[in-house]
Amino acid sequence: MALFITFEGGEGSGKSLQARSLYKKLTDLAMPAVLTHEPGGTPFGKQVSRMLKWTRNIDISPLAELMLFNASRSQLVSRVIRPNLIDGKTVICDRYTDSTTAYQSYGRGLDLDMVKVVNNAATRGLVPDLTVLMYISAEDGLARKGSSKLDRFEHEDISFHHRVNDGYIRLAAENPERWLTVDATQGKDKIARIIWERVRLMLSGKE
Repeated sequence: MALFITFEGGEGSGKSLQARSLYKKLTDLAMPAVLTHEPGGTPFGKQVSRMLKWTRNIDISPLAELMLFNASRSQLVSRVIRPNLIDGKTVICDRYTDSTTAYQSYGRGLDLDMVKVVNNAATRGLVPDLTVLMYISAEDGLARKGSSKLDRFEHEDISFHHRVNDGYIRLAAENPERWLTVDATQGKDKIARIIWERVRLMLSGKE
């Protein structure tokens, strides 16, 4: 049974670690799976990612961000996600459309309906079967980043990150059957078990 699973969360939430953990669990069980990420996941997407995350001397407007993320996303969906789902593989994606809604709408202030329309156009309506929200406070998440090199979004002020977190909570509340919200302050092994139990039930057709 092919599933499309996405991982979401603010900075320092540990979502990338848990996405890799789930991918390893599936492959260890000889279940066909693919791990990808946004922005990126394709040669074109990598170019866009460098511009979006690491550009320092170019002003990128919120609307331009929206379009760039979705250009990368459209390529990823058409070249990686859909083909692998058709092949019967479970696709795990570190960030997807909900990131854009949280960051560019709730965080940057772009019109919510417009963001959703653009996201839907880029994905041609492809919605995850499960979205795991790794929730941690903005302060604790950024503290985890420590003195590591920070990208454009991690450099934003704390109010921006609060708005992003609020956006995620609202999105999860609107569609609770698709979302699994996990307390990201728990131990990584415990979190992995919580996520695997949900995925295991979905793979077995019991949910």
